[in-house]
Amino acid sequence: MGKKVIINADDFGLCEGVNEGILKAHLKGVVTSATLMVNMAGAEDAVRMAYSHPSLGVGVHLSLTEGKALTPVNQIPALVNAEGAFLYSPEKLAFLSLVHSEVRKAVYTELQAQVQWVIDRGIKPTHLDSHKHFHCFPPLYSMVCRIAEQFQIRAIRWPFEPKAVSFHPWPTADKAGQRRARVLRVLTRINRLQNSLYIRTQALFGIAHTGNIDFSFLGAVCLYNIKGVVEIMTHPGFPAGLNHGRTRLIEQREKELQALCDIRTINLFRDKGIQLTHYGSI
Repeated sequence: MGKKVIINADDFGLCEGVNEGILKAHLKGVVTSATLMVNMAGAEDAVRMAYSHPSLGVGVHLSLTEGKALTPVNQIPALVNAEGAFLYSPEKLAFLSLVHSEVRKAVYTELQAQVQWVIDRGIKPTHLDSHKHFHCFPPLYSMVCRIAEQFQIRAIRWPFEPKAVSFHPWPTADKAGQRRARVLRVLTRINRLQNSLYIRTQALFGIAHTGNIDFSFLGAVCLYNIKGVVEIMTHPGFPAGLNHGRTRLIEQREKELQALCDIRTINLFRDKGIQLTHYGSI
């Protein structure tokens, strides 16, 4: 098997600026895949873009901590407030899903609704991932596997980033990024033991460096001894429509967009013989 890389843009549907950035990164850069955040302001616009550009693989970026639920409030009171906004941080959600059956039931109901929303608009999701990686917590991972089985979705993101990626000679990752990658390494090993059926990649790059994907980082991935298929997680976009109070990734999105469209990046992937693909093609 040759070297294959999926370059996924998260947060498709977040807002107009992010949608435009993702589309540019696909048409003029190396992005091959995007995951749709169905409960955000730009979701319908993202669907229109996906229709017009079928070469872009589109999955679902499941969200339980950002925005409002699709499910009516009276059906999932354990998960949302009176306005339908999600109540919990990823950490608290993980804990409550472990100890409260009503939270688990509400989570499953809302995840079904989000995937169904995409399918109802004529898009067959290539894979599932989640905002803030909440699907890696073991009780939630098992639910996402059930959702994948129910809707016949073949892949779920496996955010296992090798420890070496956080340190020299890779670009420097900050302490928070290193800690995030370390926690996910533990959780993803548990996930693989739980259910490996939907794991289609050998690694994910971009966890420790979230918000800091640049040409140097993409070049380091190209030089890595890739075996099988790996994914690079990115967040390209323009600032239009972004809320400084809701996301820490503002200016960084445009910098990532520039790196993903840099002719040096395009040439490097080509010269290294790396096949760019998406989950629907593996």
